[in-house]
Amino acid sequence: MRRAVVVMASAQHQPVGLIAKLMQVSDSYVRQVIHDFNGHGFEVLDPKWSGGRPAKTDQATREADLPDRPVLPRDLGWPFATWSLSKLADVLRINKITDISRETPRKILNVGGVSWQATKTWKAPADPAFQAKMARVSTSTTIRPSTAAWSAWTSSGH
Repeated sequence: MRRAVVVMASAQHQPVGLIAKLMQVSDSYVRQVIHDFNGHGFEVLDPKWSGGRPAKTDQATREADLPDRPVLPRDLGWPFATWSLSKLADVLRINKITDISRETPRKILNVGGVSWQATKTWKAPADPAFQAKMARVSTSTTIRPSTAAWSAWTSSGH
């Protein structure tokens, strides 16, 4: 877009110095864009994408960073119940395995076919008989409102 504005201002016979000041670029940049446009036409206005920054980690390190099976953070001694991309990146950085952004684990997990879902969690109970108690509750009958109570509630505008 910047190159297009430079070319448009030049077509309106604006001086190079004014175009440079307006676009907050150097005079040499404005002259180069005009020269390139005169020599090559509209293809000069296309974006010039580059490959970007090289990856900080190689493929072997990426594969070594991911466990073969899901591991809960508490099993590794971390004080949280579930993983997030930023927590995973922080753990890798703290353990001096690799220094990556949270986007890199997301890409690695996607390539590996690993999906995740944000869930609400609760603290693990300290009661050793918790499983037995939960089994008793799940086999008990569900309490339901009577038909008359349900009709009265729904007819009151709920």
